[in-house]
This record gives sequence, C-alpha cells and structure tokens, in this order.
Amino acid sequence: MARRTKKSEDDAGKDPSSSKSKSKAKAKDAKGADSIEVDTRDPVVAVVMGSDSDFPVVAGCIETLEEFDIPYEARVVSAHRTPEKAHKFASTARLKGFRVLIAAAGGAAHLAGVMASLTTLPVIGIPIQTPTLGGADSLYSTVQMPAGVPVATVAIGKAGATNAALLAAEILALSDDTLHDRLQSFRAAMRRTVAQKNARLREKIADNG
Repeated sequence: MARRTKKSEDDAGKDPSSSKSKSKAKAKDAKGADSIEVDTRDPVVAVVMGSDSDFPVVAGCIETLEEFDIPYEARVVSAHRTPEKAHKFASTARLKGFRVLIAAAGGAAHLAGVMASLTTLPVIGIPIQTPTLGGADSLYSTVQMPAGVPVATVAIGKAGATNAALLAAEILALSDDTLHDRLQSFRAAMRRTVAQKNARLREKIADNG
C-alpha cells in the first residue's frame, strides 16, 4: 500500500501544504532499524484541495489511491486565495510527471476548472458539501464547464471522493495491466458482497415466514 512520506530534514524548505506518497522501500532510523515505509516512486496523481477543511472528505480519495497502490501527492491550493500558486502547479503538472489531477473544493468551487484550463491532463472534480446550500453550489461550480475545458465531476462528498480515486485508477489502468487486475478484483469483491447480502436477506425472509 502506498504511504505518504514523512517530512525529512531535506524537506525543511519545501511547501508545508503538500505531502507525497511514494512507498515500498523501508526507511532506516539512526540505528539502522526499519522504521516506516517510504514510496520511492514519483507520484502520478495529484490531489489538490481548496482548504485543509476539505480533508475529511478528501481522505476517502487518498485511502482509495493507497488501496490500489497508486503513488500520489496531496496539497492545499486555493484558486481564489493563492491564484499564482494554482496557476503554476497546474501549468507544470504534466512536466512533473503527473497523469491525472483530482481537485476538491466547496462553495464557489472553481479549483477543478482552473486546473483544467491550464493543463491537458484529465481533471476530476470533487464537489465538497457546504452548510449553506448542501454542496449544490460546489456541484454547479465544478460541473458547469464551458465546451472545450472538461472536468470529470463526481458526486458531492465522500462517495464522490472515493469515485474520484477509482476513476483515476481506471484512467491509469488503460496502460497498466497490474492496476487493471486490481480493479477487476475490486469489482469481483463488490459482487460477492452483494451476493452475501442477498443471501442473508433471503434467510431472514424465510425465517420470518
């Protein structure tokens, strides 16, 4: 499973709002003992969110990426409060080796659209639920893109966060047979779960009869 790297001394001058997942190699502590797993691969999915308050929802996306062993980078980037930073990140994402961008935002949720306007990488938008309009504002802001600048918008909230990671996995699996096999196994597990639930329901009905 992919793990986000821990900050090291070399990271001291780097952006504190970002975190990277790179795993499979175990880091050594000062005494040479195994400590944490650190992914040495370059991230291929970037997960950006407008605020750290979006993280409780976005966590489901990150957990799913880790479940499928997809290396990612996560960071806070605001389309409105840090526009220059958002512009730089999106316009250089392909050069950095990213293959899919996932953007989560709430309210006037323009983050995914801004990302999509600055790169030809596929962009997936996660609308975050809001206390005022329940996330309808986020949904419309994310999904209503003009022709020529697409954003693949998923459902509002946690279900959307999980599906964003799965959609990214499906995109990457077009050129990755191992990832495709993982997705096939995931779907098979879902079918088994539904079959088990159906069997339990039928047993309950039979017992009540």
